[in-house]
Amino acid sequence: MNAAPPLVLTFAANDPSGGGGVSADLLTLAALGCHALPVITALTVQDSAGLQEFQPVDPEWLHDQARYVLEDAEVDAIKVGMVGSVEGLTVLAEIAADYPDVPLILDPVMPRGHGDDMADDEYIAALRELLVPHSLIVTPNQHEARLLASDDADEQEDLPLDAAANRIIQLGCEYVLITGAQAQTPKINNALFSQNGRMRTDSWDRLPGRFHGAGATLSSAIAGALANGVELGQAVRDAQEYTWQTLKHAFRPGMGQMLPDRMFWARNGGDDNAKD
Repeated sequence: MNAAPPLVLTFAANDPSGGGGVSADLLTLAALGCHALPVITALTVQDSAGLQEFQPVDPEWLHDQARYVLEDAEVDAIKVGMVGSVEGLTVLAEIAADYPDVPLILDPVMPRGHGDDMADDEYIAALRELLVPHSLIVTPNQHEARLLASDDADEQEDLPLDAAANRIIQLGCEYVLITGAQAQTPKINNALFSQNGRMRTDSWDRLPGRFHGAGATLSSAIAGALANGVELGQAVRDAQEYTWQTLKHAFRPGMGQMLPDRMFWARNGGDDNAKD
């Protein structure tokens, strides 16, 4: 009998566009030699242009999906994306507490319907209190980092990223990777933080276009690298390299944003492994 590949339990919403959510997790983890165990957290109505509506899965269904798999197989990492409800976050926190030795990678996706400015304050508070403390690493963008770090809207706008990361770590996680795609800078600067402060900043050429699913790809790639036994600092670096390559080879299937090509290496001309 062949040995099983690394197993990654992933919690994510179904994205019919295939850009983010469970599709991003499945493709990314497969590309990195892992076997994904997908637990659906929500159903969404969305396309490559954006999210219109979402419906969280019943908490009991969420619980049972995960528990049956966890009782059947020994997982190497857990990745959490959009959950969609406070009740769902409560279920995930209970599961994470029962598996403290399994690294949990949290992409703190804050669900927003079409036209909404931000996620519900109760949902953000639940992320802080319930899931961040169980996470090895949290991977927010700059906006999400400030929302997690402060519930004061006036403070959020100008909160320095180092201060935001420190506050998130004080909530109980070990590392924070704040991504810089939102900043209006020539390069994208992603900063990795630990309890000792900023560990390093990785800079990447900014690619033209708008992308859907980059954050899900990055967090899944970190989970995949960790599941393969890579040390965290190198896992973060490798995941960024992989994600940058998926964006370099991105395609536009519809009228909206570009989607990362997680299988770029399997296509003609996709065998380059470094930045140009």
